[in-house]
Amino acid sequence: MAISGWMERLKQGLARTAQIFNVRSWFGRKVDQSFLDELEGRLIQADVGVAATRRIIDRVRSAYSDQTADENLLAFVKSEITALLDDPAKSALAVASKGPSVYLIAGINGSGKTTSIAKIAQLLKNQGRTILLAACDTFRAAAADQLSVWAERAGCEIVRGSPGADPASVAHDACQRALARGVDVLIVDTAGRLHTQTHLMRELEKIRNVLARLIPGAPHEVLLVLDGTIGQNAIRQAEVFTKSISCTGVILTKLDGTAKGGVVVAVRQTMNLPVKFIGMGESLDDLQPFDASAFVESLLS
Repeated sequence: MAISGWMERLKQGLARTAQIFNVRSWFGRKVDQSFLDELEGRLIQADVGVAATRRIIDRVRSAYSDQTADENLLAFVKSEITALLDDPAKSALAVASKGPSVYLIAGINGSGKTTSIAKIAQLLKNQGRTILLAACDTFRAAAADQLSVWAERAGCEIVRGSPGADPASVAHDACQRALARGVDVLIVDTAGRLHTQTHLMRELEKIRNVLARLIPGAPHEVLLVLDGTIGQNAIRQAEVFTKSISCTGVILTKLDGTAKGGVVVAVRQTMNLPVKFIGMGESLDDLQPFDASAFVESLLS
């Protein structure tokens, strides 16, 4: 997707959150306690999170107290939110120095995990890399079939086991094939699970351990797919998954259907997890690497 087209999609997707901020209503007003209280309420309503909201409000109070709100104030707020989000050193996917880069993908059912895997595969394939998918969700009968359909669309090979097979054994077979074929990237799907399902979380840990044993440095990324429409519940999911499998980044999906776009800031600040990708739709090119400046510009458009 062309950059201009994606920017337009991003702006449209975040329109509901932008309506919460209604930035044009700020202009001409005195930056007093009433203004700050209203801005704080809008930040909380957009799910920016308490900690990030307090920092932004404190910074606005310090820099603009008793001044008139204008374009300069808007630019200041944009820069503050961008600073909370931006981490170029962590935004790109890690690449293995030798052998395949291994990306373990986790998340609950309905978060958009399987389609996100296909979209990442397509994105990396467009960059000239060879991709192998591992269908380690053997608990849900249709999961491997769904991933196989996406793999075919993206033109990727897939390793899958029989229904009910040990997910760790599928991961083992996928590692062996990735090494034998010399592929660039191995992307590992896992069973969608609630963060409260401890037995399934242990299965996820087993898969991670298999990857680490067979491929040096693997998994090179552990990405958690979060549904952007769930707001602050995403924080709790991120906490539990990170404790179990040491997540390294977040894929935030379904931002085109929510007024809670600020949850990107909350996840970044609360969990110190970089947002790697954001998703706006169902086609293969609807997942894009996260750009903090573009995101904030659309959020406060």
